[in-house]
Amino acid sequence: MPSFDIVSKVDPQTLENAVNTAIKELQTRYDLRDTKGGIELDKKANTIQLSSENSMRVKALEDILLGRVVKQGLDGTCLDFSADEQASGSLVKKTVKVRAGIDKDTSRKIMKLIKDSKIKVDAQGQDEQVRVSAKKIDDLQQIIALLRQNATDIGQPLQFVNMK
Repeated sequence: MPSFDIVSKVDPQTLENAVNTAIKELQTRYDLRDTKGGIELDKKANTIQLSSENSMRVKALEDILLGRVVKQGLDGTCLDFSADEQASGSLVKKTVKVRAGIDKDTSRKIMKLIKDSKIKVDAQGQDEQVRVSAKKIDDLQQIIALLRQNATDIGQPLQFVNMK
């Protein structure tokens, strides 16, 4: 029976390249040249730390980072900017989470979209992925097209792997 997996992964090397180019741009921009703080990638915690003197400059750092992530070919929705800014000393810090894996709420949304489509497939949530199987490969391709159309509703970048 044909099947494929729906996953949400971010290539760590591509993300590191995007952060490094954002740091280089930060060093060359005239309006941010004398800024204390900067951009730091924490690979183990899968977060990016933005810090600067005020929240306006932190917002500029967000824009630089997002632009570089998109230019590296990653989906901009893989970054979660929803965390609040925190003041520590003279710096304002913001932690940006990198979304990896599909959480249970998102997998429920995906399975609900698949079920509402009335296409004869079977979707199962497994750890951080969703496995979809069907009798025909054409049905699986319809599901992929459906999920790509509704990508904004899901709010997370999806990849389709292990097509068998």
